[in-house]
Amino acid sequence: MPPPAPGADGAPAADRWASLPGDLIRLVASRVLAGDLLDYVRFRAVCASWRSGAACPRGRGVADPRFHPRRWMMLPEGHGLRPGHPDLRGYIRFLNLDTGTLVRAHLPLFSDHCAIDSVDGLLLLLGEEDSAVRLLHPFTGDIAELPPLATILPQLGPLLRNCPAPYKIRRLADVVSASVSFSAGAISVMLALHEVHHVAFATTLDRQWTLSSWRYELASPPPMSFQGKLYIASDVLYSTIVEIFLVDPPVKDAVVSGYVLHPPKLIATLPEGNLIRPFYLAECDSEILLLGHKEFYMSQIVVFKLADLVVQRCIPITSIGGNTLFVSERSLSVASKALPNPMGDSVVHIHPSEHYAVQYHLISGTWSSATDHCSLYGPAPGPCSLYHLIHTCCSRNRWSSGLVFGKNLEGWFGGA
Repeated sequence: MPPPAPGADGAPAADRWASLPGDLIRLVASRVLAGDLLDYVRFRAVCASWRSGAACPRGRGVADPRFHPRRWMMLPEGHGLRPGHPDLRGYIRFLNLDTGTLVRAHLPLFSDHCAIDSVDGLLLLLGEEDSAVRLLHPFTGDIAELPPLATILPQLGPLLRNCPAPYKIRRLADVVSASVSFSAGAISVMLALHEVHHVAFATTLDRQWTLSSWRYELASPPPMSFQGKLYIASDVLYSTIVEIFLVDPPVKDAVVSGYVLHPPKLIATLPEGNLIRPFYLAECDSEILLLGHKEFYMSQIVVFKLADLVVQRCIPITSIGGNTLFVSERSLSVASKALPNPMGDSVVHIHPSEHYAVQYHLISGTWSSATDHCSLYGPAPGPCSLYHLIHTCCSRNRWSSGLVFGKNLEGWFGGA
């Protein structure tokens, strides 16, 4: 390959790029970072000048939201290999939901921790011995320490009273929806504990979790985190009216000399006759969507924008930017180019009676299988498709268990 052509002043092109003004380097760096963290890391690796002109993410990966790996999801291994299994030697796979890029990260912390949720790409970990809660940035290794989950137990009262003490923490952590916000030099975390329908909150400056005095409504899916807040969808008793509630982050209260968490507030209502259970909340291209089956026969899926419902505009949409929504207990939006044989503008979920992945195309209103026949049929599970792996990520208590969703009697198997 010939050397780069020199510029007008005779300097090699590489030197001219390296000598860009600092303010221009910072501008380009900020725009690269707005796209993807790993692209930003590659940008900093070009030369010493670019590296010194762009802030290092290490050491601020958790505390500075700019450096969160938002579109990266920890991917299950299958074969019974949960994160931290000795055969993995400390490595874990991550998938970029926009590009389909796969990377491996070395995370030895999983030897005595388990992942209970993912928030903006940060992993919420639970210590298996001390119940410590930690926020981990998988690519920088930065950690934010939070109080042990065991500090909630004395506040439970009669809740989980029939559960043996050693298993209470595991029960609480089985399905957790976490949200993270940043203010006044501290990181605030809310945990929607679906087992007891209460929200616990703490900051990195606290020594214990505080349990909300109120319970949230029994929701069809667990609450969803978005931009530091929790969103809850529930239906009104004996009707198909769906209400959306918002839980704001805890705020300082001078009266109690600490933080308080206000009850959920109703922000939108979907009138009767538009959705039946189960329905789902999903984030797609920075929009919150409410979706589910329109009628009992489950022949059609409809999708609504929360922003429309807030202004009482109840009109389903048929385009979701060419993305595919994987919906379950947790919902994920995946770009078409990240998937093999993508259909786009579709919803993937598990057939309620046959236990295999099907997809609904919103524009044409047609159904199809989301996976190949080898994955579905036969006396033993076939090879796992990427669809199976992503759908496993939608189930928090299976996501880090070493199991992968597949076609058998219970829908789960250890192979990949």
